Amino acid sequence: MKLFLSKRKKFNVFSVFLRFLAVFIGAVFLFFLAVFFYYIKDFPKPEKFTEKSFIESTKIYDRTGTVLLYNLYGEEKRTVIPIEKMPLYLRQAVIVTEDANFYKHKGVDLWALTKVILESVKEGRIIRGASTVSQQLIRNSFLTREKTFERKIKELVLTLELERRYPKEKILEFYLNQIPLGGDLYGVEAASQGYFHKKAEELSLVESVILASIIQAPTYYSPNGPNKQELLKRKDWVLQRMNLYGYINKEDFEKAKNEELKFYLPTTDMKAPHFVMYIINDYLISKFGEEFLKQNGLKVYTSLDWRLQENAEIIVSEKSSIYEEFGAYNAALVSINPKNGQILAMVGSKDYWSESYPENCVSGANCLFEPQDNVVLRKRQPGSAFKPFVYAAAFEKGFTPDTIIFDVPTNFGIWGTKTYAPQNYDGKFRGPLTMKQALAQSLNVPSVKVLYLAGVQNSINTAQKMGITTLTQPASFYGLSLVLGGGEVKLIEITSAYGVFSQDGLRAPITPILKIEDSEGNILEKNENQELKRVLSSQIARTINNILSDNKARSPIFGANSNLYFEKYETAAKTGTTQNYKDEWAIGYSDSLVTGAWVGNNNNSPMASKLAVLTAGAIWHSFMDKAFQYYTPRNFQKPNPITANKSALNGIIEKPYHSILYYIDKNNPRSEKPANPSNDPQYLLWEQGIYNYYSKP
Repeated sequence: MKLFLSKRKKFNVFSVFLRFLAVFIGAVFLFFLAVFFYYIKDFPKPEKFTEKSFIESTKIYDRTGTVLLYNLYGEEKRTVIPIEKMPLYLRQAVIVTEDANFYKHKGVDLWALTKVILESVKEGRIIRGASTVSQQLIRNSFLTREKTFERKIKELVLTLELERRYPKEKILEFYLNQIPLGGDLYGVEAASQGYFHKKAEELSLVESVILASIIQAPTYYSPNGPNKQELLKRKDWVLQRMNLYGYINKEDFEKAKNEELKFYLPTTDMKAPHFVMYIINDYLISKFGEEFLKQNGLKVYTSLDWRLQENAEIIVSEKSSIYEEFGAYNAALVSINPKNGQILAMVGSKDYWSESYPENCVSGANCLFEPQDNVVLRKRQPGSAFKPFVYAAAFEKGFTPDTIIFDVPTNFGIWGTKTYAPQNYDGKFRGPLTMKQALAQSLNVPSVKVLYLAGVQNSINTAQKMGITTLTQPASFYGLSLVLGGGEVKLIEITSAYGVFSQDGLRAPITPILKIEDSEGNILEKNENQELKRVLSSQIARTINNILSDNKARSPIFGANSNLYFEKYETAAKTGTTQNYKDEWAIGYSDSLVTGAWVGNNNNSPMASKLAVLTAGAIWHSFMDKAFQYYTPRNFQKPNPITANKSALNGIIEKPYHSILYYIDKNNPRSEKPANPSNDPQYLLWEQGIYNYYSKP
């Protein structure tokens, strides 16, 4: 009897639980049903999907806030066309790129979503999205971009309703008519007209794939931006997926992969285009992401001085047209305030809006001139423009500007796989010189010796402290050619690094931004009172300034009235020429302005004339002459007198002549004279050079 009652009690409890569960499930179902009908009551009409999407433009200004440089995501260009006028290849390329299961799911791809969640958990971060074409359409056309739980629920509900109401082809038509494709181009028809000057229905396979490739990040993958090579790589990836899914065969794949592309520039009111694209790609998108920029309608106040920028663009363009006769087809310039690191002017090529040369060339491998490529940000060999960092490292080690170095033919032995015996620019040799004379006149052989004395790694460390980030290989990779420009640098970084000399050894990080506000006036970022970091002693910085500003000291090579000289102002400057005249540099500064200019060809082909060595200096001088109207320079502070404990370091030598290695230990130049100088592997080579020079008839 007890057993029967116990079983009956358990049955009653179980029955109550089932009733409770049924009520709970029913309540949840009714709740979600209510939510569903609540959100779909305002479901958009079909025409809504081709109207302006919820994107707020980001405005980019100069430093005064009065010159609008660019209105990113501004007034839209859009032409709506039926899906029948969109090439089948275009639709297929978009499907394999954005939503491979588009024709299989009902709006939400649960399998793709599950994979993303598992991968994100494994990686410890969200590695990519799993939004379907339908979700993207709802998000871009009907919802604001605030990241809330309610908005996500609304997105899912409306996506399901979209799929219930419309066939797949109609959804795809809506999507392809409203998707942003770079700048103010929205929808495939506007993008086709903008980039290819043809209707969408006339697009080839590879042109269709280009548009599909842009969708993921329209600004980053812009065909006319700095990341064209990344776009072409993505194009090949999309073609590969089309082949994988059976939309194209192997022959179509290979043909499209190697097809030559011709891009046109969409009309735009962008000012200072290289600088603006640098701001967008290297700063705003890198820091905030493209979605954030679309959501928040930012006001970006940059550091650009429009007065200097206008002058820079005119000077670079006018000078470059002359230099083509020397085989130099491109030029660039950047100017920075070394007191705070603010970029004041940036010209990444002679003309952002012109055609590549030769016409239709695709990349630096065969382009003498690429208009949208920003050479200010590219790695190039600096030639002798790198020498001041080496001399600074030598002075830091204990050598002085009066230290005697012999400018004589010298075989430095085997470096790498061959004998290293560099020549001076003019092929002449001058015997004993001070380090100051050697740097001021930019003589190669003495400078190689200074690098050996300073140490290759020490010289790299000095350059890195001053802001150069590209010298990442071991010291042995560069060897003694480092002082002659054997390591690649960026024009923007080496220019900023020269600014350290002008500021008594203090470094200000490069910044292109003064302030960023959101659409409601909230300050997201403000760069003021930049903290300067000491990376070089004042004495060494002043010593370099004293050498590079001494017109008399450089006159034997450059002449008394070179482009590096200003009669009214004290400026310091240095040129650089790489082997075979592939690059020509001029970098110089006052106490309040540092400017770097470059002339050459994008594909590293040599310039045709020795006169090319005058080009960058002429651009630099013309720009600085205009800039001094607004940034009047003051004279540099002089270094303290330097006295060493050795006559050779103080510029006193006696016959018979010996190299500096006879008198000093290069690792500790102020220590006792080495007991056996021949222990140094360069000693006999340097001594032989001196002996040969003075033994010749």
